[in-house]
Amino acid sequence: MNRTFRTLTMVSLCLGSTAALAAPAGTMMVSDCWIRTLPGDLPSGGYFKVMNMSDKPVDLTGVETDAFGMAMLHQTQNNGSTSSMVMLDKVPVPANGTLAFAPGKYHVMLQKPKHPIKVGTAIPMTFAFSDGEKLTAQCVVRSAGAAAQ
Repeated sequence: MNRTFRTLTMVSLCLGSTAALAAPAGTMMVSDCWIRTLPGDLPSGGYFKVMNMSDKPVDLTGVETDAFGMAMLHQTQNNGSTSSMVMLDKVPVPANGTLAFAPGKYHVMLQKPKHPIKVGTAIPMTFAFSDGEKLTAQCVVRSAGAAAQ
């Protein structure tokens, strides 16, 4: 009986220390996700807010969705009277901070829709972060004339 008690105590101590070493779950949050759809084969844009609730900066490293053939991180850069879009491998989200993906700034370029995209529907997008966390958010489809809210 005493040996069984010691074995159970050792097992629970080991399990407890493993949990203590694991990275904290749920340090990232995605909110206010929406997609601006454009007519024809023009690319759509994905916009949202990313909140980092950890003490360390974390990079957004990618976005995936089954609704489009391609989803790429982009940033609009303005140089006087011209602007251009630059593809990015990652976007840093500051420690204990929020980063907005909005028209004219950071956005997800969504290309090659796999089926017609309808205004008012929601499309799931999965966000991948450098700390290994992945989140899925429902993104509402809005018309081409929609502005950020």
